[in-house]
Amino acid sequence: MHKKLIPAGSLALALAFPAGAQTATAPSSSDLDALRKEIGSMRADYESRIQALEKRVKDAESAAAKAQWSAPPAAAGATATAGATGAAPTGAVPASPTLASAPASRGGGSAASFNPAVSMILSGAYVNTSQDPANYFISGFARTPDAELGPGSRSFSLGETELTFSASIDPYFRGAATLAVTPENEVEVEEAFVETTALGNGLTLKGGRFFSNLGYLNPQHAHVWDFVDAPLSYQAILGGQYGNDGLQMKWVAPLEQYLELSAEVGRGAGFPGSDSGKNGNGMYMLGAHTGGDIGASNSWRAGVSFLGTKASQQELLMGDATGSEFANAFTGKSRIWVLDGVWKWAPNGNASRTNFKLQGEYMRAERDGELVYDNAGLALPGAYRDAQSGWYLQGIYQFMPRWRVGLRTERLDPGSPFFEGGSELVANTGYNPKKNSVLLEYAPSEFSRIRLQYARDEARQGLPDNQIWLQYQMSLGAHGAHGF
Repeated sequence: MHKKLIPAGSLALALAFPAGAQTATAPSSSDLDALRKEIGSMRADYESRIQALEKRVKDAESAAAKAQWSAPPAAAGATATAGATGAAPTGAVPASPTLASAPASRGGGSAASFNPAVSMILSGAYVNTSQDPANYFISGFARTPDAELGPGSRSFSLGETELTFSASIDPYFRGAATLAVTPENEVEVEEAFVETTALGNGLTLKGGRFFSNLGYLNPQHAHVWDFVDAPLSYQAILGGQYGNDGLQMKWVAPLEQYLELSAEVGRGAGFPGSDSGKNGNGMYMLGAHTGGDIGASNSWRAGVSFLGTKASQQELLMGDATGSEFANAFTGKSRIWVLDGVWKWAPNGNASRTNFKLQGEYMRAERDGELVYDNAGLALPGAYRDAQSGWYLQGIYQFMPRWRVGLRTERLDPGSPFFEGGSELVANTGYNPKKNSVLLEYAPSEFSRIRLQYARDEARQGLPDNQIWLQYQMSLGAHGAHGF
């Protein structure tokens, strides 16, 4: 760039001569030598200044790279895209723009800085139901005695409050923990894990407690969901949301087409498995997801997952053809297949004004082992197996800034279980639970939203339930962006 100053300097010198100089006697050789020396001096001075500036740039880049090692990991999450079209994750509380100002080091910074980064999700709701939610169950599907199913408590209630801490540990690991404060004033550890950051080649390892990378909704925290409650298939087959203590590996292939493979092993203490108290793993999960763009306005993702779990003397509440419910003990294996797909549309990739999201999942669960029927009474043992399935399909449309509407429909198939001691004892009535929901949402800002949801819930045979939620969700602190 400095070479352009030479002709510019020469032009300036030429303009300095009077106009009549062109007709004057030509300058002597000594004058020309003096001009050449002056130009050379200017060039040397300019080059030295350029070199000094380049050194300052390199020093600044080196300092920034070192600071990034200790920056809060949520900052990395804030750069995650919501999809190839650039659309924000529909229904998610967006990332905080203040995240970039998080402290870069643990020892320095102002008195207001804090490491690790802290975020909080506050929620609450008013719930109105035509059936008593305390007696909620799903016809034809087994559940554990402590299962948390249904719409929740009636009237006003405080929702689950999430408190998340996250930070880089060193150049090789980051850590995060999410604590959930329940409306019953209990504190639960939803997630607490360490994760690698420097393995490279698209490979990431995670260890601790985390939501399994099973399907589409399961890895997400509840405040990211587009509807207030989990679909019936998640409640009936996974007990709401499947978490695990163990190890997870993810690998993103170095391809133009997005391809992610994942695998997990763990304790498997949660439903549909149970804690056996033995060494080794009690569950494993395998998954594959792929996706990409279609033009400038469309993006998609689809995947398949498989979950295998074990149970030992697991107490299950199961109904019979007469509608009676018994406590049974199951020992055996469960296998669950999940197919999921998401399609997003935003005009020319700009989702700020209008966008649409279509999402669906199909689940199939198989249970195979030994059952002790009515273990508190008859205690009748025998081989047992069943196959059940369920699906949901939902669409969310943002028709103008800050306003969204949604519709979800879902169905379950309880199947026909086999029991060696008498299949009629565990037979289903042939009833298929179903549910339909509509949603209206207003988001005053990117950190808050208010939702009104109505559902016609027919999960209980002969007991249709009209459910209404008025919910608020507020995001406080440094909160990273959500995935696609």
